[in-house]
Amino acid sequence: LQGLFSNFFFDLGAVSAMQVPGWLRIVFLAVSLLCCALLLRTLSAGGGRKVDRLRAASAADFTPGENERLLSNLRAAVQIPTVSLARAQPDTAAMEAFRDYLPQAFPGVFSSDLVRHEIIANYSHLFTVRGSDPGLRPYILTAHLDVVPVAEEKWDFPPFSGEESDGYLYGRGTLDDKASAVGILQALEFLLNRGYVPRRAFYVAIGHDEEVGGDNGARNIAATLESRGVKLSFLLDEGSVILDHIIPGLKKPVAVIAVTEKGQALFSLKVNTQTGHSSMPMRESSIGILASAVSRLEKKPMPRMFGLGPELAMFEQLGPEMSFPLNIIMANLWLFAPIISRTLEKNPSMNALVRTTTAVTEFHAGIKPNVLPPTANATLNFRIHPAHSVQGLIEEMRYTIDDDRVKIDLLYGFDPLPTSPHDELAFGYQIIRTTVENVFPEVFVIPGLSVANTDTRHYQHLTEGLYRFVPLWITQEDTGRIHGPNERISVKNYEEIVRFYFHLIQNSDLNLRLNVHSSGHEL
Repeated sequence: LQGLFSNFFFDLGAVSAMQVPGWLRIVFLAVSLLCCALLLRTLSAGGGRKVDRLRAASAADFTPGENERLLSNLRAAVQIPTVSLARAQPDTAAMEAFRDYLPQAFPGVFSSDLVRHEIIANYSHLFTVRGSDPGLRPYILTAHLDVVPVAEEKWDFPPFSGEESDGYLYGRGTLDDKASAVGILQALEFLLNRGYVPRRAFYVAIGHDEEVGGDNGARNIAATLESRGVKLSFLLDEGSVILDHIIPGLKKPVAVIAVTEKGQALFSLKVNTQTGHSSMPMRESSIGILASAVSRLEKKPMPRMFGLGPELAMFEQLGPEMSFPLNIIMANLWLFAPIISRTLEKNPSMNALVRTTTAVTEFHAGIKPNVLPPTANATLNFRIHPAHSVQGLIEEMRYTIDDDRVKIDLLYGFDPLPTSPHDELAFGYQIIRTTVENVFPEVFVIPGLSVANTDTRHYQHLTEGLYRFVPLWITQEDTGRIHGPNERISVKNYEEIVRFYFHLIQNSDLNLRLNVHSSGHEL
């Protein structure tokens, strides 16, 4: 830095001595000061007070028999087709089969005096694990057992076979979300078998209808806990992963702990017109009017909001790990944010970080080839940026469509959740972060945004520490497997997931020196 400043002031002196116009001197000085500021911010990025880290928990050295058992238990879970099709119509046979599977797969959990198991809303599961220190505020690990439907003809292996090939286990739910649901219980089973007694009580909640909103499963689990006066130190759910060479210019894999998630809104757009014979058409049909409205919404996306949510901290913390010149750009988002925003929006997965996204998911019109359509309907799904709202979205839609003939009806919607604390004093965030570092020392950890929705929002009255992360290694190719064909998980990665929860439960019992207290109770 001394050399940098010396050269800087030498250049200033040289410019002053030159016979150049005054305006050119001002420009040179301004550019020099800007470059100096950029370099200083880049060199200082990633600094600040370091948090005292937890010592590593007991090593998760699983025996060959345990590794075989954990894979067998996941395979058995995948083979149960717990598909969610509609909110009020669960596959009761599959849900009951999963209920019967659990005590067979995890006999130690179900026989332990430390664990209480309850069935909630007929098919969801709540496990209460007693801790030895009642003064410590409990936490909760959540997941879901239901999966989305499949198009079997697009799969290389039957989607509910649990087929193993080339080190991967194939099947619907391997990524979303049975690896988490089964992995949590598997880790607890192994700990109990080793005689581990938790200091801090915790809950394991497994919902049965997350893929259709969680209004029966997670909502009722949360209501049950709330009725008992439970307050949680933090929650960990699905919703984010380890990104493996997805972000260009990044030197290492990155684990994104999502500290909030987007809101969601489902709208119906409807146009009514006169009907009649197709030989005497009106100037505009209901289909044409509606198609024009939909086209305007697609051609004019919602405003860019990059930097107004947790994605700003995400990219700032990524800066020191990126190669030149991206490290300079990321360290100076106060200047380069508009450029980054425009670049990100060119990629659909990155565009989701920048704004509220618009997706036309259904279009219905017409009754007969020679009859003018009396009505046309479209369904649009919006994922709402943390700086946006449902009401703001409605106003933007009306302004963009600008046609009173198009009726806009909100079918379903909720605003984004508040951003959970993720600084050095955030107990839950630091526990999760430390556990990632224990199990994956090669991975860089940052806060971020979940662009999908989870069951997490149903628990927001129980804690402000809502976090979303499962240590799934996801490459660019894998993004199409989530809710898509050939969903799979590597055998090695599933073992790592069980090891992650094995460490997390123990880390939550150790002292993290954050000096955080709330309402007289130690977090």
